[in-house]
Amino acid sequence: MNTITTRDGTTIYFKDWGPKNGPVVTFSHGWPLSADAWDPQMFHLASHGFRCIAHDRRGHGRSSQPWDGNHMDQYADDLAELFEKLDLRQVTMVGHSTGGGEVARFIGRHGTRRVARAVLMGAVPPIMLRTEANPGGLPIEVFDGFRKAYLQDRSQFFLEVASGPFFNFNRPGAKASQGLIQSWWMQGMMSGHKNAYDCIQAFSETDFTGDLRKFDVPTLILHGDDDQIVPIDASARLAAKLVKGSVLKIYPGGSHSLGDTSRETLNQDLLTFAKS
Repeated sequence: MNTITTRDGTTIYFKDWGPKNGPVVTFSHGWPLSADAWDPQMFHLASHGFRCIAHDRRGHGRSSQPWDGNHMDQYADDLAELFEKLDLRQVTMVGHSTGGGEVARFIGRHGTRRVARAVLMGAVPPIMLRTEANPGGLPIEVFDGFRKAYLQDRSQFFLEVASGPFFNFNRPGAKASQGLIQSWWMQGMMSGHKNAYDCIQAFSETDFTGDLRKFDVPTLILHGDDDQIVPIDASARLAAKLVKGSVLKIYPGGSHSLGDTSRETLNQDLLTFAKS
């Protein structure tokens, strides 16, 4: 397996697909998933000559499960170590949901010396939680509910998320894919129990406003207007105002998981942007 060991001894697994001399695209996955969530996009871009790299965030997938460091600063620092050890340059960074927060915090902490472009898809920035400065966010009770359900029966909680709001399979007339549901559940169950629990706070309470203001590369923001996990009005529409020169593309009726439910359109959008 492809792995690196971080400065604090954590093993980070990563996939490295496509020609090694191709332009690099990195993928940061959402909660509580793994690099596998990006397989359709990586296959598509790698088949068009791009070197595609996706890692399992610490505590997720095939990476090790440290007790500490399950927060956005450390996630960004782990990714920076991967960039350094693989000497990645002129990278197009793509992040979904929590992974979009990881991309934002990476740029906020490490700048864009190695970055050429950024894509935020169904991403959590600027901040999901309702605060005085963010009155349109979700109340803390929503995330407390996540934590309660997680601790009561994590397996069932994951199954319910995948069967319903994540892919919009709970919408009238929706045709649910048992394969997608089972894949999501399996990836979730591979995550560390404490790691995924801690990550609920990381994706919901971290304020990325300052990070977004530091973006100085072309940025594409993609979001479904029927995203039930990260509502568009409290995320993408605000992020687009904070990232100078960014382009916001809204997917009509789009779910939180555009990589699955709007796959062909998303794949083409990513390919076009990576080539720009």
